[in-house]
Amino acid sequence: MSSTLKARRFWPLFLLVLLADCATKRAAETHLVPAHVPHEILGELVRLTLAYNPGAAMSISLGSHSRLGFSILALGALIILGHMYRRTAPSDGLAAAGLALIASGALGNLLDRLRSPRGVVDFIDLGIGDSRFWTFNVADVGITCGALLLVLALQRTANRDTPDLQSPAGGDGV
Repeated sequence: MSSTLKARRFWPLFLLVLLADCATKRAAETHLVPAHVPHEILGELVRLTLAYNPGAAMSISLGSHSRLGFSILALGALIILGHMYRRTAPSDGLAAAGLALIASGALGNLLDRLRSPRGVVDFIDLGIGDSRFWTFNVADVGITCGALLLVLALQRTANRDTPDLQSPAGGDGV
């Protein structure tokens, strides 16, 4: 039985990112204690700092309902991503890769929410001095890169499906 290009792109990437996310989060919880104490990797530019985010990206919060609310949103997103995967052409490896990255990131962060009321484990800390980006994790990188790949794949599909509306060379378009 031969697998499709989308399956060959999706499943290995999905598993790789999910396992890397879970492993790095457990390593962060083991080696970066106590929380909120930076460990410099490349000076102050790149640090590893254990933090827990009970909210969502960029510390968006639903107050006391954050854990349940964002868990339900993640489950909904995973269902939508599953439908998108099934509708993806068997030969569309780029869209499959984007979906794999987003789905593995969403599942990785959902597992953290279900595992602990403290929230999602974050540890990658970038910035200079007091100008720091939000602390994030491997799942967040997967979601961001996956979204970019998915946009590229959808744009490529739209360009392929749109007829060329340019006028012939030398014509006035009338």
